[in-house]
Amino acid sequence: MQSASTTIKQVHRGEFEEARRSLAETARLNAQMRDAVAASPEIGYGGFVADGSREYAEAAIVLALIGGEALPGPDDLGVDPTAWLNGLADVAGELRRHVLDLIRQAQVDEAESFLNAMDEVYQTIMGFDYPNAVTYGLRGRSDAVRGMVERTRGDLTNALRQARLEQRMAEMEEKLSE
Repeated sequence: MQSASTTIKQVHRGEFEEARRSLAETARLNAQMRDAVAASPEIGYGGFVADGSREYAEAAIVLALIGGEALPGPDDLGVDPTAWLNGLADVAGELRRHVLDLIRQAQVDEAESFLNAMDEVYQTIMGFDYPNAVTYGLRGRSDAVRGMVERTRGDLTNALRQARLEQRMAEMEEKLSE
């Protein structure tokens, strides 16, 4: 859903009010799609319904986590639990982007809290070890999340070490100038 993508872009730009409006539009479109499929359930097996619901869940979870709001569950969003879990897995990529943005802004302490959130996402989705036919590809997503978490941990570790080195160099310069 284009509106889900718009919501996520707005969150990354810090435009939370606009993101909430976009998310409301995404919720409306998702409900409209579900209503249309309810009249002809066989249409829902094509995958596009699950994909749309997954993207909606991802956008809602990204807004909640980065916006400091309560995490919505599948019932809150009106999506299938499998779509919610896959949306949660996709959130890890957006959290990685947010961590890298925070590192660039020299906000490494805040970045670390989002790395912890990424790790929690990974731990949560790893708890669902069911066949792909049931989870619609969650296993592949969880493998990708594991890689993202480890790369992000390495990036943050390097940023923390660099910040400490810069601080020590500044302290040394100050002592030498005395």
